[in-house]
Amino acid sequence: MSDEAGPSTTICSEAPERPLPSTPFYSIEYPGYVKPESVPLAVSNLGGPSCLETAFKRTAAKNEALLELNLRPGNPFAHPIPGDIVSTNNILLKVVRRKRRHPDGECVGEFTAEAVGIIPKTARFRSMADYQFQPDMNDPLAQLRLAMDRMDVDAIRQYSIPEEKEDYVVTASIHPPELDPALAEQSEQTSGPRSNLRLFPPPLFSRQNVPQNYNFKANPASIVTSLINEETGEERKRLINKGRWKGHGPVTITFSDPNVPEGPPPIVETVRTQANNELLNRILEFMNKRPVWTRAALYNQFSPAELREIYNSKVIMPLAGYMFTDGPWRDAMIRFKYDPRKELDARIYQRIYFRNANHPVARPSVVARRQEGRSAATYINRSIEQEESFEADRRKSHIFDGNTLTKETAAFQLCDIHDPMLKEMIEDDENLREVCDERDGWYSAQALERIKTVLRHKFFSLLQGYVATEEECEALLEQDAVGKSQTTRIKRLKFGKHNMAKGALRPEDAAAARLQATLDRNAKTFLANRREMYGGRSSQTADNP
Repeated sequence: MSDEAGPSTTICSEAPERPLPSTPFYSIEYPGYVKPESVPLAVSNLGGPSCLETAFKRTAAKNEALLELNLRPGNPFAHPIPGDIVSTNNILLKVVRRKRRHPDGECVGEFTAEAVGIIPKTARFRSMADYQFQPDMNDPLAQLRLAMDRMDVDAIRQYSIPEEKEDYVVTASIHPPELDPALAEQSEQTSGPRSNLRLFPPPLFSRQNVPQNYNFKANPASIVTSLINEETGEERKRLINKGRWKGHGPVTITFSDPNVPEGPPPIVETVRTQANNELLNRILEFMNKRPVWTRAALYNQFSPAELREIYNSKVIMPLAGYMFTDGPWRDAMIRFKYDPRKELDARIYQRIYFRNANHPVARPSVVARRQEGRSAATYINRSIEQEESFEADRRKSHIFDGNTLTKETAAFQLCDIHDPMLKEMIEDDENLREVCDERDGWYSAQALERIKTVLRHKFFSLLQGYVATEEECEALLEQDAVGKSQTTRIKRLKFGKHNMAKGALRPEDAAAARLQATLDRNAKTFLANRREMYGGRSSQTADNP
């Protein structure tokens, strides 16, 4: 018999083709044990069939394509686990096992698999569960919350604020009422004081959705360091992160400080080599041409790539100038050795800021952040024309001309106001002070108030969609002059506070503005949902003529 290798005798055969049914199925990765008899309970914990149908439907809006798993249904204080609907390309298989008895008495299994459909969408629960806190359900406020869920009018009308007993600390029971009896036997039989502040949990405790993968390991950059107490001489050890970031910020002074900084602090000078010399020299050139800049005005002189470098550096701005924490030039970058309190020409660099109730500053919600993560790809397709238009508008966001709305917050330097009427009032040198004031700067209180009145009216007129006329502004100035001649108000400055006029609206006007802002936001949300819903229907109509 020959041991030489011969040609392979393996015969290749093609895999059989099977038809793939187009019947769609939806999958739910339920984070728990589910038996056939517990399927109704699992569906109920997900909100019922109606919530599942809404989340999985083709035209579901972004806020509707979210599922919540309530492990304690019926408890309004329990925080659910958020789930997401994701697109998948899975195949649903039907596996059948037939048992046949072998002649020797053993059972032999025969398995068959059949594709019954496709799974285009899957519900997944990958987020961490939120912290849970269970208040006392016998508390009158908790009973009121349950009555509101039941729409129990009688219980709501019978509610009254209980008398304050000031029993903020009470004796705790041996076992919490919600503890499993099996766990209660294993717990320690101890009792002690507990808080009785009657605090109720917020809608959300943690905004962290994804756990941090640290694997229970210490920070490799942390080094054990020995420290000696100077008073007792005792030596102790502590962990110090050698790689921690050391931030640097511009040096700040108050309006009452007699002198201004002549240069960066020594700790900033030690890291001067880390700064980009080209960007630093450009900023110093701008500071030589104009000694006072707001951050917005200064940043608008650079491209987005250069701005990113300035943001990441954290050293360039402290090397360029200093800042006031209060007064007319608050939060503005000022050239070293330049004191605007001693220069009359520095009045044009004063900063005016007032709140805009229609533009509240709020943190994005967790749901909105999760939805934006799915639709992040839409921003990639932004056209070049839109980018150029956006960049041109950004470069002028610190300028107010009275006709164009460049941003929704009012914070301008007087030299950046190009409106003819306001510019004439700013350049008027009749109502000036001989000594700089902490609140009004070089302008008299009446002159600065007139400028703020016109600027406020013109700015909010642009927010409402029209350009204010000079006749409106003159009538407003006459009305304010008559009103202020009848009443005299004395304002006392508070040390350590931001002594700067913010031009806040009257309480009734502010409440009306907040209500209008809420209505505008609700209208935008309604129109967006309606547009998306009808857009989905029109696409279905186009597919099925």
